[in-house]
Parts: sequence; structure tokens; C-alpha cells
Amino acid sequence: MRIFYTLLAATAMLAAMISVAGAAAPVGRITGVGGIFFKSRDAKALMAWYRDVLGIKVEAWGGAQMRYDAPKHPPAVIVTAFDQTTKELEPSKREFMLNFAVDDLAALVDRLKAKGVVVLSRDDNDPFGKFASILDPDGTKIQLWEPKPEPAAK
Repeated sequence: MRIFYTLLAATAMLAAMISVAGAAAPVGRITGVGGIFFKSRDAKALMAWYRDVLGIKVEAWGGAQMRYDAPKHPPAVIVTAFDQTTKELEPSKREFMLNFAVDDLAALVDRLKAKGVVVLSRDDNDPFGKFASILDPDGTKIQLWEPKPEPAAK
């Protein structure tokens, strides 16, 4: 997983270097992630779980909108592929994992446990922040990430 967060740091540094160099971006390019879409055995029930258990605001149309400019939100969304043999997504049988940035991992984990969610792993000592992993009702691994605070400006 460290490679994932190393890519985050490298992406942020590359973006800063490109903007400093003043390079004009070409038209017809990717500007960000527009959505995450996946199948579910019971999509309405799954989205209700995301609303009721994770606290994600689900809109009337059935999905959720998550803002990039939320306080303490990381400055980028990471997109990466793992080797086919990775164990990183286990115990999920799905071919993807969701990673949600959170503002207070300890508070969220306490709330999840009170709702009967099993926390698969917890790491409060990672150089990129604090992490916990859970499974949603469809068996998708969800990694919860509280990013390490940015150093105070001098």
C-alpha cells in the first residue's frame, strides 16, 4: 500500500513542478475523476448502508457527491493498478477497493463498531496517516484514511 501513497506524493510534486514551469496543458485531457461506478446485488440496500453506516450523504437519484474542497481533504485522487497477484484487496473478492479520506479515524471507527461493523485492520503509525479497513455488505474492501496533517506554514 505504501506504493499507493508514494504515488500520491509524487503526483502532488509533479503537479507543483508543472504549474511552476508554467507549461500550458493541452486541450482534450483528463481533469479528474468524475465518478466511481460499480455493480451490486442490491444497489439500493448498499447505498442505504453507505448512508446509514458510513454517513455518506446519498442523493435522491441514488448516488453520492463528494467534494474535493472539504476541510482536510487530500489534494488529489489516486488512480493506480496493483499486480494481479496482490493481496492488498483481500479478503475482498472484488477487483477494486474503495479508499475514503476521513477527518477523524478514531471517531469513525468507534461509530462503525457501535453499528456492528468489523474492523479488519488498523494502522495509526503509517507515514502517510492513519488507516482502517472494513468490508461493505457486498464484500468490497473499504480503506478509511486519515491523512497525516500538513506541516504548519512558517
